[in-house]
Amino acid sequence: MNGRSDIFYLYCARAVRGFGDGFAVIILPAYLSAVGFTPFQIGIVAAAALFGSAVMTLTVGYLARHHDLRGLLLFGAVAMVVTGIAFPFSSDILFVIAVAFLGTMNPSTGDIGMFVPLEHSMLAHGVADDQRTHVFARYSLIGALATAAGALAAAAPDGIVRLGLAPIASLQAMFYFYAALGVAAMGLYWSIPCALPHAAKPRATPLGPSRSIVYRLAALFSLDAFAGGFAVQSLVALWLFERFNLSLAEASVFFFWSNVLAAFSYPVAARLAKRFGLVNTMVFTHIPSSLCLIVAAVSPNLPIVLLLLLVRSALSQMDVPTRTSYVMAVVTPAERPAAASITAVPRSLASSLSPAVAGALLATPFTGLPLVICGTLKIAYDLLLLWSFRHVKPPEELQHP
Repeated sequence: MNGRSDIFYLYCARAVRGFGDGFAVIILPAYLSAVGFTPFQIGIVAAAALFGSAVMTLTVGYLARHHDLRGLLLFGAVAMVVTGIAFPFSSDILFVIAVAFLGTMNPSTGDIGMFVPLEHSMLAHGVADDQRTHVFARYSLIGALATAAGALAAAAPDGIVRLGLAPIASLQAMFYFYAALGVAAMGLYWSIPCALPHAAKPRATPLGPSRSIVYRLAALFSLDAFAGGFAVQSLVALWLFERFNLSLAEASVFFFWSNVLAAFSYPVAARLAKRFGLVNTMVFTHIPSSLCLIVAAVSPNLPIVLLLLLVRSALSQMDVPTRTSYVMAVVTPAERPAAASITAVPRSLASSLSPAVAGALLATPFTGLPLVICGTLKIAYDLLLLWSFRHVKPPEELQHP
């Protein structure tokens, strides 16, 4: 992939997917609650979605070595269409779990799913070292702004109900809209020229000289993701619904501003990384965000809770473009698709283990316990990352110490 137009189409596709993710993470727990699912069952659905995402991400990561990346992205867009159509088809728990596992609708917004290693690899190819973090920051910014807009769309069912449609049917209509966005993503991916991965020897292994670094990063990222699984956005929304009786419209406004703050943190992260380094930026923005989450979990006042969660949103996602840029920087170009997949898959696998536990903990007297566990484990991850990789520098930091 060489042309600026290709990057433009990838940015547009990220925006379309982000818009769908923005309302899906709010609509999904609201819909499942409306059809009678308990918090524990919703946690199981979230776990199944994350686990299925991990399996698919691993699969496409290895297929990317030998296949047209555009074709794999088109396959993902088709899966997005099928997911939106299938979710409202039945409220049977086993069927919903199966759709969650096989589909593309995740309980957490952000850089997870089968699209991620493919888009990251295409964006990184041919980009200069000193521009790479900025490219990923713009990619993340566009996705987060679209996600914020999608969060506002989560209030649409309330308006649809006033037009005479039943509440559950109005929620189901949003799933069909999600399918329509999948069709739009298909059109955008189709506009990208065939994109074969970086040329490599036919028998080359997915990872070569960078294997040790990638595996160490994957292990640390999986700890971070396991922690994050206790506070994925769908479960945070459910926590706010149940503890503070937040309405769907109020939740949509809150998550809009939450995602807007996260969006504008991405270009800030790129600037901070240029001055202080990628690893330092990841760690020293992440720790304060985790402290905010812990304090929010024990705060009884809704305005204070929302304020703390907004501050967390402004800080917690700064590691997204920096983390991606760091992984792409410390491996060779031929290893990038596999590295993106191998660092993404353990994250999805690890994050799939915790939502079911979090759902069960939401039924305990201290409903904020999943948030406390999330924040504590994330702080441990940050300290381990700093200790393990403070001396492993990307090319641009070696050139400008």
